[in-house]
Amino acid sequence: MHEKPETPEKRSYGLMLLVSVLVGCLEVALTVVVIFLYVETQPPPDTPVDHTALAGSLLSLGLIVAVIAVLLTLVFVLPSVALAHLLGRLTGGREAWWWVPLTTAALVAAPIWAFASYNDVETRPVLVFWAIATASLSAGGLIARLRHPDLLRRVALGGTALVVGTGLLGALGLTAGLLPAYEPPKIGPATMPGTWGDHTAGKLVFTSDGRVTAFGVAEHRPGDDPHVLAPQCSGSGTWSYEPGRGVRTQKVRIQVPGCSWPAWSVGGTDREPRIRQDIGGPDSGYLYELRKVTGGS
Repeated sequence: MHEKPETPEKRSYGLMLLVSVLVGCLEVALTVVVIFLYVETQPPPDTPVDHTALAGSLLSLGLIVAVIAVLLTLVFVLPSVALAHLLGRLTGGREAWWWVPLTTAALVAAPIWAFASYNDVETRPVLVFWAIATASLSAGGLIARLRHPDLLRRVALGGTALVVGTGLLGALGLTAGLLPAYEPPKIGPATMPGTWGDHTAGKLVFTSDGRVTAFGVAEHRPGDDPHVLAPQCSGSGTWSYEPGRGVRTQKVRIQVPGCSWPAWSVGGTDREPRIRQDIGGPDSGYLYELRKVTGGS
């Protein structure tokens, strides 16, 4: 007498929904961590980051992400898993995991290409977005299709460990110098000649013989309110470069009669060097910057 083979455990689409939504939220959390690490490798912004407002925004974003993850799961992930199961049974008698990415790619293609055609978007960014959307949604489908009674807890623990581990490893890499944390560019006297301008019409024109001419450059003194328009100063004088003990301590000093500027520190990048001053003190986070606009002699 032959024993009847065991019937595979049926999938719970409710559990699949929860798992897929959780995977989507974890993907967004991992992306946020990577973005924060990337920001640490870039020049600081002209205005400080409001961490309280940022935390509130992230909380609000979390709710929005959860709602979007539910909708994407209902519209794309669950149908792709069901379609993959059906096609697998029809073609080979059993489903294969690779049907999930194929069905997901097919399902997301129609709305993406319809949107791209309506808005006349170029082909390359459309293909990149299509590939990213397919990979992201397929990950949710591939994990959600697994038959395991403790799947939700495992995904939650494993995903959280991945996100936290990425953040810790990234912070360690920045501290140890394994990741290229931002540093100002190394400049010198040869870099300064030319025109350096702010975000308005203020500018400094440096020449290689140590002369400088100021046109409406703002004067910021310690304790100034960053939100109050600073007085502007114009005139001609001299400049000098001080290398300091490293890129973070190099300074540019400008002496113009009638104008009072503390030494300018260096910021920006090698491709776009900037000189800058703190507005309201070194801990305020507000910067007044002039970037090099043209070269000179």
